[in-house]
Amino acid sequence: MQSNKSLDAQDSLRAYTVHYRTCENRRIENCFYASDAYEARMLAMEFNKYIHDHPNSIDLIRLEN
Repeated sequence: MQSNKSLDAQDSLRAYTVHYRTCENRRIENCFYASDAYEARMLAMEFNKYIHDHPNSIDLIRLEN
């Protein structure tokens, strides 16, 4: 059984789409569940090697409905 604190943390996660451009100018998107756009950016950098190596390639972080 999960504690109320962990359930509250899960309830506060929202879907963010992180858009980035490759060096060939292709636009690619990844979706992450995060508490805010900054956390979505950090998750993108952690789980996507291209973004990790090129963090300024991110051109949009959008909160999904």
